[in-house]
Amino acid sequence: MIGRPVPTHRAFIVATLGLLPAVLAVLAPSVGLACVVLDGVLLGAVVLDFFRARRAEDFVIAREVDPVLSSHRPTRVKVRLELKPGHSGLVRGLLRDEVPAAANVVGHVVPLDFETATTIEYRLEPTTRGDLSFGDLWLRLEGPWGLCARQVRMPCAQSVKVFPDLTALTKDALALARANEDDARRRVPLRSEGREFESLREYRSGDDRRSIDWKASARRSRTMVRVHQPERNQVVLLMIDCGRHMAGEVNGRRKIDHAVDAALRVAKVSLDQGDLVGVMAFATEVKTWLPPRKGADQLRAIAQTLYRVDAGLEESNYGAAIDLAFSRGAKRSLVLVLTDLIDPDATQALLKRMRRLVPRHLPLVASMLDEGVHAAAQAMPVTDLDAHRRRVAAQLESDAKTTVARLRDAGARVVRTNAREFGPAAVNAYLDIKARGLL
Repeated sequence: MIGRPVPTHRAFIVATLGLLPAVLAVLAPSVGLACVVLDGVLLGAVVLDFFRARRAEDFVIAREVDPVLSSHRPTRVKVRLELKPGHSGLVRGLLRDEVPAAANVVGHVVPLDFETATTIEYRLEPTTRGDLSFGDLWLRLEGPWGLCARQVRMPCAQSVKVFPDLTALTKDALALARANEDDARRRVPLRSEGREFESLREYRSGDDRRSIDWKASARRSRTMVRVHQPERNQVVLLMIDCGRHMAGEVNGRRKIDHAVDAALRVAKVSLDQGDLVGVMAFATEVKTWLPPRKGADQLRAIAQTLYRVDAGLEESNYGAAIDLAFSRGAKRSLVLVLTDLIDPDATQALLKRMRRLVPRHLPLVASMLDEGVHAAAQAMPVTDLDAHRRRVAAQLESDAKTTVARLRDAGARVVRTNAREFGPAAVNAYLDIKARGLL
């Protein structure tokens, strides 16, 4: 691979110095021939330096990156550059990695100055889920005189998978979801509010007297209470709306990304509770459908299923999605629909379907509060345009509140909060339903 010649800064400096004899040639034409010879020598030196620069064939190059990354989680990418056996000497120049557009990258263009081998690291943070494609690696290799560089491309294209941020499923994140001082979050009831018997223990001050087991107390000669836990082996169906309303951005991230993160959190907690969890992503048609199952393998299957899910500019068909989910019948299920309620016309179909689910199933609708729309509805207008924006935003807010009220009247539970609280709020709604035995 010959590569492309790229004159260096040193070459431009030398060329500038070569103009000085040309000025003398104007004053003394007799030195004109000497100037031509000098410029030819300089040009020849640049050309010779290019041919003496190292070639792509002299190197072994490799990029090291994890095959699976997490969205919005920084990672380190390593590039190993090494001279092949039989080649030695100083290597100077520049390396540039072709990084994906859907990522924030720092340090992917670095200078080279080594003799045998070098390892370069840079920071990469994916900004979306799906497949992330790296391109080739580019080297700009300087000649021994530093007058010209050879620019070559090293084939190194590869793809990695970007999953939702699974670190949100850690115990600390779950603890944050279960107990937070923010009034926007719901209080998580105690385990004793469940219906399934777990164990007996001695009565403590503050226990509900209705939980006293009088027969056990008589046998043991001390007051015993029955401890309950939420029921297990119940069905939780997560339905993710991938229609046009979920393609917008909130707090710098798309609504669909917030919805996928929330779905994974609820799936993790539900599976830990011993429930069966299924996932469906839909728009005009169903994009993916994973029937309810339980166990750790199901969480991995859900993450694998959702990492490519994206929102498109199409209407959402709630009816077709729900019909497919219950086409073969199902036991009573918690149906969590992660969607947007800002368009009253689009939510009429959702409202109609929620009414049909009750009382056979328990519908739960989770929607994000668009803080931009909320702020615009509260802002003090200065210009006519500001007044128009406030009027439109206030109407959208009013329509959303009306939709929430109608869904609740139809028997559905509704969670509507900002993007930052969205995942924990959905988890808390599930835990509240479980603890109260509503499912």
